[in-house]
Amino acid sequence: MFDIRAIRDNPDAFRAAWNRRKPGLGDSVAEILRHDSALRKAVTDKQDAEKVRNENSKLIGRAKAEKNEEEAARLMALVAEAKSTIETAGEQEAAAKALLDDLLMGLPNLPLAEVPEGSDEEGNEEQHRWGDPARINNPKDHADLGEALKSDLGFSQMDFDSAVKMSGARFVALRGKLARMERALAAFMLDLQTEEHGYEEVSPPLLVKDDALVGTGQLPKFAEDLFKTTLDHYLIPTAEVPLTNLVREQILDASRLPLRFTAHTPCFRSEAGSAGRDTKGMIRLHQFNKVELVSIVENEEAGLEELERMTGCAEEVLKRLNLPFRRMLLCTGDMGAGARKTYDLEVWIPSQNTYREISSCSYCGDFQARRMDARFRKEVGAKPEFVHTLNGSGLAVGRTLVAVIENYQNEDGSITVPDVLRPYMGGLEVIS
Repeated sequence: MFDIRAIRDNPDAFRAAWNRRKPGLGDSVAEILRHDSALRKAVTDKQDAEKVRNENSKLIGRAKAEKNEEEAARLMALVAEAKSTIETAGEQEAAAKALLDDLLMGLPNLPLAEVPEGSDEEGNEEQHRWGDPARINNPKDHADLGEALKSDLGFSQMDFDSAVKMSGARFVALRGKLARMERALAAFMLDLQTEEHGYEEVSPPLLVKDDALVGTGQLPKFAEDLFKTTLDHYLIPTAEVPLTNLVREQILDASRLPLRFTAHTPCFRSEAGSAGRDTKGMIRLHQFNKVELVSIVENEEAGLEELERMTGCAEEVLKRLNLPFRRMLLCTGDMGAGARKTYDLEVWIPSQNTYREISSCSYCGDFQARRMDARFRKEVGAKPEFVHTLNGSGLAVGRTLVAVIENYQNEDGSITVPDVLRPYMGGLEVIS
């Protein structure tokens, strides 16, 4: 959501910022101001009518006491007219507010001035690279490697066939040592983020109400990407939703900020907008595991500092796994709707001879806080202010597994276990 007074006071700034997101999107400002004007007029008309009703209602009794029936009738007519105006203006107020709220709820956040302008990923800017891609002769795809590896019971350790039979496309059942490696990756990530980077581990609900998704910006605009249950709950698309909503409808003490949360959860996405993309393998599934990072800070200055810190925390996972990656600053057209600035981390995937996204870290300003009514107070007696929020992947566990399998593959089809994961896998050095 946005501060309607800010839009009213500086419409050109909002118009220009939204046009940077998408040409023509800034035209929404005129519609916003039209609904806002209608809302304010309805409120004023209702308040004026209420004043007329209240003042004349008091006079009716006096006129009757004085047996001035003509004056009493005149006053009663004024009151009746005022009541009609109040009812009509109230309906107009509700209608204008609904139109205004629906419009504001569907608009994306304002990109910061430092975010490059662009319409898609071609406009993203590389910030830096880390590590040298391994030289692998004829690298195999992770799906081929995983399916060829057999569990102790003789089944494929990356079993797409069984998953498809029970759940359909874009699902996988990991078995044996690959299942353990996925668990090891999540445990390693959580230990790193909690023990060294100061995040508090949370085990959050996987089912949330629509208000929680409205709060973080997935609703109403991206409903098609969500899985809704018959109980009017939604499966979380990312732990960003429950972690950020931990502070909804609260006024926090400034001394408690920044707050930093992390969680390892399954995530569920319909991938409605990605038909035909990455249909093979584990890159784009309906269900996947992720270690999420969320931070709650005071203001923009703190938020931008925290974005650098959070992105560094995600990068450290890749560094300790010795996986080559690059950091990308996303352009205005490629950022998520709730972000003001976003870094993507892209890991090297040998079989595709390119880098693929494995983490996205975003600074959201007060965009989510306004929708959740999450505030803080600088000192006792001070006026509450909206907090600023950040979220990032630390990391997507399935995609990290993909990167490990492909970067650590051997000519015989076995997978070397990265050094940092061996303590989590009982000392196992090779999956073969």
